[in-house]
Amino acid sequence: MQPQTLFDMSDRGKRCTRFPESDVPVSEPSDLLPANQLRDKPPLLPRVSEPEIARHFARLAQDNYNVDAGFYPLGSCTMKYNPKVQELVAAMPGWALLHPDTPSECVQGALRVMWELEQWLAEIGGMDVASLQPPAGASGEFTCLRMFKAYHDSRGETHRNRILVPDTAHGTNPASATRCGYQATALKSADDGRIDLGELESALSENVAAVMLTNPNTLGLFETDILQVADLVHSVGGLLYCDGANMNAIMGYARPGDMGFDAMHFNLHKTFATPHGGGGPGAGPVAVKTHLASFLPVPRVVEQGDKFDWDWKQPQSIGKVHGYYGNFLIAVRAYAYILSLGSDGLRRASEAAVLNANYVMEALAEAYDLPYPGPCMHECVLSAQTIAKETGVRAVDIAKRLIDYGLHPPTMYFPLTVKEALMIEPTETESKATLDCFIEAMTQIASEAHINPDLLHSAPHSTRIGRLDEVKAARELVLRWQKER
Repeated sequence: MQPQTLFDMSDRGKRCTRFPESDVPVSEPSDLLPANQLRDKPPLLPRVSEPEIARHFARLAQDNYNVDAGFYPLGSCTMKYNPKVQELVAAMPGWALLHPDTPSECVQGALRVMWELEQWLAEIGGMDVASLQPPAGASGEFTCLRMFKAYHDSRGETHRNRILVPDTAHGTNPASATRCGYQATALKSADDGRIDLGELESALSENVAAVMLTNPNTLGLFETDILQVADLVHSVGGLLYCDGANMNAIMGYARPGDMGFDAMHFNLHKTFATPHGGGGPGAGPVAVKTHLASFLPVPRVVEQGDKFDWDWKQPQSIGKVHGYYGNFLIAVRAYAYILSLGSDGLRRASEAAVLNANYVMEALAEAYDLPYPGPCMHECVLSAQTIAKETGVRAVDIAKRLIDYGLHPPTMYFPLTVKEALMIEPTETESKATLDCFIEAMTQIASEAHINPDLLHSAPHSTRIGRLDEVKAARELVLRWQKER
């Protein structure tokens, strides 16, 4: 049976809530709104009862997979379970109902939270100064590159027009570089999946503004030559940027600032207790070394004696990158998370994330190809290339079949440097029992591929709607409901 929409259940005789008549004395609707903003007919809304609405959305919730329902091993996404206490803290009226235009003297507590969180993030990253303003990871990249441009321009080095990006980087890295007016140049990785020093050295020149690097990288591997990379980049006057999306692997163990990075961003919605996914909101604070501090976005939160205030007097600043001061409630969650764990707790979180990823990798190394043998960091990348050659079953078939086992699939076909990639990030919040269940399912699916490949080609079989034509779905998007005629 196909799922019904609220419009399918609609009937003129049904009613959920009756609103009272307006008691605002208005002679004509145009007294409040201009004529061109008034409807000429009532909106098309379904007429349903309250129980039907409640049950409809309850069914939708049951059809959706979420991290509260089960294991979510999407690689490069850090879809970890987040403690509910941070949600309770962020929902406190003193935070949730705070208007962003409230005068600074009336929001000293909020300013203190933001100021202290900036200090903590700078310390965790080995940087000197931070800003919470960027609202997402890609915005953090964009912000850092704009600061890089302002820095080079202030030194009269306007000729620097290239950004070097490894081929294992997040897809937003070259996009951010292009958005800032730079030419993005890809760096081919070495055979071990890490940056190739020879390739880097040959690509460096006085026209290079920066190198964008993720460490650990998107293959889940730590860049062991990072100190040499930093020296090479700085030797030609370039800057080194760290995509901090994978901080979940190294908190408390290694700091990008100590590796030679000049700037970085954090994903509060991945590493620091805000649920990742669902379209947002997120937060991508940036942290920089002292030589870039004057270019940070305004306003800055500053401590003035025993009070806090906004500082707009930063003549070299790149300006604002987001309305007000970023997504404040995401910062509140991160503040509560760091405060509750402390430095030892953050370190143990990294330990568990790395341990879980290596446990999964070793357990599946016989059933699947392992293009880059471990140890890995927070995530591992397997390949279904041999299975595909022997049975015709591809990574997408394995992922779809995993749904029948009640598990969310890992990331597929990323990074692009690995054919038939299956990218798995178990995070630190999953138990050994959960990982064993996932490992058993993946092992069984590898066996099914050889015994009955058609079973995988037609998966999933347990969902309300079966396998979709994903090419058609991408090319013929249907973004709103329309009544059939």
